[in-house]
Amino acid sequence: MDIIPVGAWAALIGLITGTVLGLAARLGEFCTLGAIEAAIYGQDQRRLRMWGVVLGTGVLATYLLAALGQVNLGETAYHAVAWMPLASILGGLAFGYGMALAGNCGFGALARFGGGDLRSLVIVVVISIFGFVTLSGPLAPLRDWAFPQVPSGGMQGFAHLVRDQLGLPPLAFAALVSLAFFGWALSYRPLREEPARIAWSAGAGLAIAGALWGTSALYAASLGAVPVEGHTFTAPLGRTLMWLMTSSAGGLSFSVGSVLGVLLGAWLGSLRKGTFRWEACEDPRELGRQVGGAALMGIGGVVALGCSVGQGVTAFATLAYSAPVTLIAICAGAYLGLRRLIAGFQPD
Repeated sequence: MDIIPVGAWAALIGLITGTVLGLAARLGEFCTLGAIEAAIYGQDQRRLRMWGVVLGTGVLATYLLAALGQVNLGETAYHAVAWMPLASILGGLAFGYGMALAGNCGFGALARFGGGDLRSLVIVVVISIFGFVTLSGPLAPLRDWAFPQVPSGGMQGFAHLVRDQLGLPPLAFAALVSLAFFGWALSYRPLREEPARIAWSAGAGLAIAGALWGTSALYAASLGAVPVEGHTFTAPLGRTLMWLMTSSAGGLSFSVGSVLGVLLGAWLGSLRKGTFRWEACEDPRELGRQVGGAALMGIGGVVALGCSVGQGVTAFATLAYSAPVTLIAICAGAYLGLRRLIAGFQPD
């Protein structure tokens, strides 16, 4: 760190692990909305069951590193900031509904943009704007009043709750949770027949744990100058956009590396599959729907303190209380949005 600034090291960690996530999105088809849509309307649970491998790997790797003293769970936002269930529910519902309207979450939009889809660039930019409008702009006072972010005063995770109540070590509980996720995922034969999907799912889970590992090491080495954080794609989109324009918004950081890494991985993955092609929106109504959905995601992601990846994967890897509640709310919002778009709320 005497030669390379600590922020550059954080960005490098984000770039490397983000690239793996981008590759998983393009080569393994790891996508939140795609998994929900395929399971509900395509009767295909392969992409949904991939989440079991992602979460099982992420939880086990994170808690193994934590047991070795390599990951500081208590410094992550999911444990350090007091959890507000209502924020998780309302923010998750708004994010999920917006995700359905836009056709992608922030992570998915980055992955599609890396494959040449210019429509996704609009989604990324609008999420960035409305995320910052809610985080530090005109909506910030209302958010602070309704959902004040205050220190938690302790761990807010299931593994530590079980330890305190039953005496079971956190790693042992995490191993049981991981085993359940792996069992659910691999009990689905169509997924078992696609080892590439399984491998990319495991890679995504390791990338999530790797980000927490790397930023924990930098947090210790920099005496707290670098926060412990993992991949999430709401506020970091805005920080990256600000950095690209002005080199501000905290300077070069993990967030910037994470976003650019996903773009790089998605681009490489699309080239590998031969699917890279430029696409643009030809329907103004579709563009309007995507802009509205992206705005909802920007607001909802900040309120819920994370998106489908931030809460649904990174927070889940830490076994935070907020993770399952927010993920369920996101899925419920996405279901309502998809039903509105596809089924039109018509009776069966």
